[in-house]
Order: sequence, then C-alpha cells, then structure tokens
Amino acid sequence: MSDTGTAASRTGAPPGLRRGLGFRDLVVYGLLFIAPMAPVGVFGTLDARSHGAVALVYVVATAAMGFTAFSYAQMVRVVPRAGSVFAYARAGLGEGAGFVAGWMVVLDYALIPAVAYLFSGIAMNALVPGVSRWVWTALAVVLTTLLNLWGVRPAARAGFLVLAVEIAVLLVFAVSAVVVLVRDGAQRGLLSPLTGDGTQGAFALSAVLGAVSVAVLSYLGFDAIAAFAEEVTGGSAKVARALLCCLALAGVLFVAQTYLVALLEPAASARLAAEPGGQGTAFYDAVDASVGGWLHDLVAVSKAVGAAFAALAGQAAAGRLLFAMARDRRLPRALSRTDAGVPRVALLCAAVITLIAAGWAARRGDGLDRLVSVVDIGALSAFTLLHASVVGYFARRRGELSWWRHVLVPVAGAVITVSVIVTASGAAQAVGTVWLALGLLVLAGQRGRRREADGSAGP
Repeated sequence: MSDTGTAASRTGAPPGLRRGLGFRDLVVYGLLFIAPMAPVGVFGTLDARSHGAVALVYVVATAAMGFTAFSYAQMVRVVPRAGSVFAYARAGLGEGAGFVAGWMVVLDYALIPAVAYLFSGIAMNALVPGVSRWVWTALAVVLTTLLNLWGVRPAARAGFLVLAVEIAVLLVFAVSAVVVLVRDGAQRGLLSPLTGDGTQGAFALSAVLGAVSVAVLSYLGFDAIAAFAEEVTGGSAKVARALLCCLALAGVLFVAQTYLVALLEPAASARLAAEPGGQGTAFYDAVDASVGGWLHDLVAVSKAVGAAFAALAGQAAAGRLLFAMARDRRLPRALSRTDAGVPRVALLCAAVITLIAAGWAARRGDGLDRLVSVVDIGALSAFTLLHASVVGYFARRRGELSWWRHVLVPVAGAVITVSVIVTASGAAQAVGTVWLALGLLVLAGQRGRRREADGSAGP
C-alpha cells in the first residue's frame, strides 16, 4: 500500500486521492465521456422524429441538460466529494437516499464503459475484418485500464491527445461540408435544420420535444467530472465551472455538426421516417454521397478510438464511485484502498464489471440496445435524485437558500429527467425497477446489521 494509504490506516482517517487535475483535464474527461461526435449514430432518428429540425433539437437538449449541470455545480461547491451524486444525495436527503442514488448511478458509470468498449470492438472489426472484434475489445480494455491504474494525470494526458484527434476529425468534416455546400449547394433549405424541412407538414413543437427526449442521452457522461472533485487542484469551484463549460462545448459541437450534415442529407425527413432501417447510417450516407468514402472511414476510425477512451473516462468515474461508497461503508471496504493516491482495487473491479456486461451484450442480438437503455435509466434516476438533493440541502440552510438556484432550477430539471424516464422503453423501466428493488434490499440488510451491532454494543 502507498504512503497515503498507510498513513490513513494508522490514523484511522479515510483513504484519500491524489490531487493533480486542472480545469483543462476535467473538461477533457467530460468531453471524452460524452464523445464530440455522439450525434453520428442517432442523427437519422432525430431528423425523422423532429421533421428535419435536428439542429434545433440539440439547441433545446443543451438547454434542458443545463438544468442538470447547474444542479451539479451547486452541489459540488458545498460537497466536494469523489462520490458525486452519491455524496450529494447523502448530504441533501440522508443516508438511505444517498445509497439509492449511488446504487442507481452504478448502472450509468459501470455500464457505459461496456457499451463503449463493445462499440469500439465492433467498429474496428468492420474496418479490419481479419481481426476479431473481441481482440479489439480486449485491447481497448487492457490499454485504458492500464492508463487508469497508472494514475489520473497520465490518463488525462492520453485522453487529451485522443480528444484533440477527435476534434481535428470533426473540423475536417466541417471544412469538407462547407466546401461542398459552397460548391454544390445544400440539399435542404439553409434554415431547415432549425425550422424543419417541410416534408412532414408544418413545424411541430411536439415533434421537436419528442426528439429531445432521445437527444439528451447524447450528453450522458459530462457529470463524470464531479467524480474527480477530490483530485482537482484549486478548489471545487473549478469543478463547477468545468461542468458548465463541458456541457456548453458539447452543445456547440452537436448543433454545428447536425446542422451541416442536415444540409448535406439527400433524403428528406419524411423518407427517413418511412424507412427506419436507414436511420442508423443516415449520417454516414450523407457524408458518402456528398464528400466521399474517405471521410466516412476517417469518422469511423475516430469514433472507434474515441469510444475506447470514452470508456477510459467512464471506468475512471466508476472507480471513484465504488471507492467513495466503500469508504463510507456502503460497499466492501477493500474497494476503498488506494495506492499512491489511485483507487486501483475499485478500478480493477469496474474493469471486470464492464467486461462481464460487454460479454453478455455481445451474445444477444439486442444486447447493445438493452445495455444502452439500462444505462439511460440509471443516469436519469440519479439526475432526478441530484435535483432533489439541491432542494433538500439548501432548504435546511435558510440563510443560503436562493429560490431560483436552489428550488426553481432543480425542480425544472427533475421534471425534464422524469419525463424522459417516462418515455423510455418498457424493458428499460422494468430493469431499472428491478435494480432499484435490489438496492432497497441491500439497504435494508445494511440497516439490519447496524441495528444488531448497536444492540450488541449496548449495556
């Protein structure tokens, strides 16, 4: 064990994490987890649902997720703990709610890396069919796990390089798209990505809002920044700024790329709605038809590598969550051990969970879709408890209470997250309910053991 861990065990103090992250590192982790080109896979679905107003969908989705980012910023300033929403719910709602929040967000932090690893393996196998997707997946897991075990700072440096490449590819796409638009003109009206293409009737706000419920899922992961609150230099205010900055940058990137590709899209939104089988590849089809296959391949490689490093950020956040819950005796104590300020036991546990989940998903035809839907339910449930935590924490501190920051904004945020949960698939809701029930059973068991321990220690 490290000197940090040894000193903690001698004094009885809880183990701590090494501080070494700056503002840029936090933003890098958040953008890596989100992925700068996250809309690529859902562009066709959103275009069809919104009647062509796909860029407007991301404008509204960014504003909607802003409520969640704002609530995170409020709580990270007053509870700068590695457990993120687990720590916030404990402080704002109590021990039981804190455990439930942490239990639900495990579905997000622990399973998103599994989705990303599997996607990376599938994408690389499509580009290099001679190498099994499981070889690519294993390579991604080993590489990113080693980086995380090395330490948060080296992992952040590697992540910055990968993020720079992803942004460069996005810029190549943007420049190529502009050149084509100037040379050949747009396939749709210049304002259509904001107003709709008119092929499914007049502009419909209900259609846009229906698409927003899907688009908000593109942002899942930016909240992982809060998990590094104990490893940042310069105070928790830096974490709050990084959360808001990351969301704003992601919103700009999402709106810009969907606006451009919508102008290049030769198929009308009505056609995409009538032929759902083409929605998943609509982004690539538009790029192929207007720019060429070379850009398709470049974007595909960037997405494959980016997915692996999105898993790196997710695995790091999952490790911090398991560490924090174990440190507060909500999970096995061994997970709270640190070595040179790195929660290596928790990180290895997170890596094993992601491998098991990826293996399960790979054996099912609908495994990837089911895994994604479960992740969404976990994240949105945790976001809802986050908003409740803001109200609960500041309601008890009347001197600090601001009605718009600590009541109006979090209540509006909770309404948004609950509405997205309600529109989720029945299977996802069922899995989320079962997971919640298991968590409540674990919580009841912990409380029972504590009562027995208190009783045996009595007179």
